[in-house]
Amino acid sequence: MQSTLTLQSLPLFPLSAVLFPDGLLSLRVFEVRYLDMMSKCRKAGAPFGVVSLTQGNEVRQPGSTEAFSRVGTLANIHEFEQPQPGLMLVRATGAQRFRITSSDQLKHGLWVADVERLPADMAVPIPDDLQPTADALHRLIQSLQLKPGQTGQTPLMPPWKLDDCGWVSNRWCELLPLPVALKQRLMELDNPLVRLELVSDVLTRTGIMG
Repeated sequence: MQSTLTLQSLPLFPLSAVLFPDGLLSLRVFEVRYLDMMSKCRKAGAPFGVVSLTQGNEVRQPGSTEAFSRVGTLANIHEFEQPQPGLMLVRATGAQRFRITSSDQLKHGLWVADVERLPADMAVPIPDDLQPTADALHRLIQSLQLKPGQTGQTPLMPPWKLDDCGWVSNRWCELLPLPVALKQRLMELDNPLVRLELVSDVLTRTGIMG
């Protein structure tokens, strides 16, 4: 990469969760600062940034201070509903990771940041010793697809890249009940093979995978 891709004044949505590239994010938006942000992003076809909270709450409270991780993920809106005034139902997809270089909170509470985009995971084939981790995810996807009433609401979105270390590790990170701080560290790892090895260890330790 000859030059770093940057974005200025990217609107941020701090959450008690971590969004991974290619992941799905469902949001019920009702705070004024985010209603305005979502409306503008949708009209412009522009992304917003998802960052995990390290201090404070998702819903702004008087006197509380928000702090968040410096590495996040761009989110692109692909479904949008406004069932009533003051409420938006948004489904977004995780895109490229980014690192915040500077951030500022506007008067009405919205955070904006200048960010540099981080390189996407390299495509790394699943090694033989980690194939059971991909196979277990494949079985889980099949079981989710067979559940009645799940059409369009599965937590994973095709295409299934079951031969790719980054994709498989990211999907497990979303599905496993891991602490947010651990998910954040896994998301920030530059090596998708290492991320998959760590996820495989968790699956083995918890008995999900023998």
